Amino acid sequence: MDPDGDLNPDTNDLPLRANTNHILVRHYVLDLTVHFDSKVISGSIVLFLEPRLGVRTEAGGSQDGFTSKYKEVDALEDGKKELETTTTKVVKMCGDAESIQSSSLWHTTSGGEFTLVLDCCDLDVSKVEEVDVTSVAAMLSRFPEVTSKKSGDVSRKPQAAFIQNLISMPSSQWRQQHQLFSLCGRAPGAQDGSTLQFHRDRWSLQVRKNGVTSPQEFPCALRICYETKPAGGSVRWTKDQDNRVCVYTAGSPINNRALFPCQEPPVAMSTWQATVRAPSECVVLMSGEEQAVPAEDGDTHFLTWNYYVTMPMPASTFTLAVGHWQQVTAEIPPELEKGVRDGTDCGKTAKLGPEYGQWTEAERVSRLGSSSSEVVKGSPLQTGSRDQTTCVDSAFCYSSLEDEGLSVTDYSGMVDDGISCSHGDYPCRFTERSAWSQRVIPHRVFSPACLLQKAQMGVLKLLPQCLAAAHAVLGVHPFPRLDVLIVPAGFSSLGMASPHIIFLSQSVLSAGSPGSEESLSLCGSRICHEISHSWFGLVIGARDWTEEWISEGFATCLEDIIWAQAQQLSLEEKTEQFDLKALLRWRRLSDELQNSKEELQILRPNMEKTGQVSESGSSTVKHALNPEKPFMQVHYLKGYFLLRFLASQVGEQQFIEFFQLFVKKYHGHLILSQDFLQMLLISFPGMERKGLTLGAIHADWLDQPGIPKWLYERSAVWSQARLVEEVKAEVVKWILLSQSHHGKGRKRKRMEPKVNYKELTSDQLVMLLELLLEESELSVASLRALQRTYSLQNQDAEVRHRWCELVVKHAYAQAYGDVEHFLIHDQAMGVYLYGELMVQEDPEQQALARHCLSLVQGEMDQSARRVVEEMVL
Repeated sequence: MDPDGDLNPDTNDLPLRANTNHILVRHYVLDLTVHFDSKVISGSIVLFLEPRLGVRTEAGGSQDGFTSKYKEVDALEDGKKELETTTTKVVKMCGDAESIQSSSLWHTTSGGEFTLVLDCCDLDVSKVEEVDVTSVAAMLSRFPEVTSKKSGDVSRKPQAAFIQNLISMPSSQWRQQHQLFSLCGRAPGAQDGSTLQFHRDRWSLQVRKNGVTSPQEFPCALRICYETKPAGGSVRWTKDQDNRVCVYTAGSPINNRALFPCQEPPVAMSTWQATVRAPSECVVLMSGEEQAVPAEDGDTHFLTWNYYVTMPMPASTFTLAVGHWQQVTAEIPPELEKGVRDGTDCGKTAKLGPEYGQWTEAERVSRLGSSSSEVVKGSPLQTGSRDQTTCVDSAFCYSSLEDEGLSVTDYSGMVDDGISCSHGDYPCRFTERSAWSQRVIPHRVFSPACLLQKAQMGVLKLLPQCLAAAHAVLGVHPFPRLDVLIVPAGFSSLGMASPHIIFLSQSVLSAGSPGSEESLSLCGSRICHEISHSWFGLVIGARDWTEEWISEGFATCLEDIIWAQAQQLSLEEKTEQFDLKALLRWRRLSDELQNSKEELQILRPNMEKTGQVSESGSSTVKHALNPEKPFMQVHYLKGYFLLRFLASQVGEQQFIEFFQLFVKKYHGHLILSQDFLQMLLISFPGMERKGLTLGAIHADWLDQPGIPKWLYERSAVWSQARLVEEVKAEVVKWILLSQSHHGKGRKRKRMEPKVNYKELTSDQLVMLLELLLEESELSVASLRALQRTYSLQNQDAEVRHRWCELVVKHAYAQAYGDVEHFLIHDQAMGVYLYGELMVQEDPEQQALARHCLSLVQGEMDQSARRVVEEMVL
């Protein structure tokens, strides 16, 4: 299919329509308001554009951006009143503008004109206009370093030269740069009052300007006024576990194009800043390097929150969550433990200093000359003056863990030697001495009030040691802070990582009494999985989204390594835990591959064409819209096993040390599979002597369906591991107990011999239940004893999922309540359980499936709901 054309209805590929080879968005300024009554987010976005003069498409090419450098801005003092007067003329929401639809004007003036193509879906766009930055540039007229004219076309366009110089400001001036972006974002539209022509189709927004025939002539700053749609695929409007309204970005297959018009291809890395207005009782969490300090909006009862990032990232990593979240602290007030709100939301206690809200734009500009070193990354956010530390800042956790005995890699020598980054210029933590010794970055945890205690005993308890363990394994944390949010029950997975923020499903929290070590296993391993995405998935990303394994396979592999480090396991304990987890994943993968289409089993579906795009830069993401794909784990599991295979060839510790070297070289880059594999083969030349060439690895692991030979052979070894043998011995006991019940009368219970069952870990319980699922018959009495012995209803979600499967298979009606509870509270894991209920053709089970669906249908993730409705209805 032509990647520049419309989506082929016969395929499930997602089109990335943006013409990134012609022009790139380098910065976004969003100004948004959240309306819970109408379930829309309205406002505007300003795009700062840079024409592309040359394109390199090889791995690790010129996608980083911000490579050209101009002289710095030293001070900004004059022109303040003029700017203040001008910016007040900007209509806040562009709501009074006449809407221009896809009219005959668009179709009759297209001859030879350049078209900016943005990825866009489910948005109502009311206006697109060129931004007049003359007012901002005028106040800088005394500083020729910023407004100097360049040769070529831009020399005839002072505004274009100003924007180009603004985009190219060095990282040492990032605070001044972001303030200037903010001022430009508030500047009025073009003085002639004309709007740009635009056209919306299913997957894109296209923009033209009369007479402009090349990217170099196209406006460098555009404002788009729009609002989202209630059913837009990027935004979830729902209620939290306290039945209070909330909204969050869904991380759906269409990414953020239904949240704002953007360039979706990964190579379009940009920075952003956002102003978000929301009801005053709400907390706004977002991807941002410093936590926002909300200020009152004088015209409404809303609070205004501001976030920004300085590391160029794909637009798909932008994340937003607005709700009545409570911050989880070491001490939970009694009234909140009971789920009763006391009116002191953490967001409401975070107020700015009294004078900040009255500063004019010009007064804020005057403060741009202050040294950017005033605020050290990782310290509490200070706004305006050094003594204005907010209340929420003081709630950041700074656990040192110095007394917890975690082994820590000493990276001070690397800092002394100096770290040379190969990415574009941005404020990079890998070059900061303080960042290399910061084992635990500042972190906060948020949840609905009813889950505060479980989040406290689980997430907040584990987060410091997981962060310290990740630092021990991989080194410097790529991001300066972290928020963790327990999202609503309808969230579609166990977790999602974004810059500075992690979403966690409530399924990772303990189901029973919180605090026991085993009840924390799933929570801890999932936290480690999401934390590892900071390195693999975010600061190092896939240049072609079809290579999802680069993110998920690496995170699954590192999840085990980091969690073992956090638990301080001995080498023997770590090896045993790894082998048991590997066997469980092998069983899951083999089952998935037996029940899925071969085309969905390939880790590199584009094969040798991976990373290639059309002449304009557009492409497609293969299978991204296939309804089965969100529920498949082949990229997680097969990618994990590839890394396990490679580690077995070079040694576990050597492989971890290679991870560290790879991160040092490739942080800030987008990569393809061969970037990792080629560096590995160069680092360990003995691999090629064994026949492990790049082509062989591609052929065996990445470019074909099915299971490689090594994995079959290795699974036999895992099956004989000590922890697995313990489980097999327990399975025999349960089978014998079940058999002893057959043919027995009522007197059997009094005659039953006492059996001593071994205490099992959570992973062992999962294995036990999976092996029992292979039995064609289990007695009701044995199921009752199984439930009682292990208190299965209080185990983690992985255990309870297998228990529910066992209940359904054997129609154990006394435990149908456990199945109902699971389908309501663990929606991310319960999709295929609906299928099990329906396939048995048991009227009572089918009624249970329909009942549960009716209870959660409105809050379910859209993809999950479609799949379940197809099964049940």
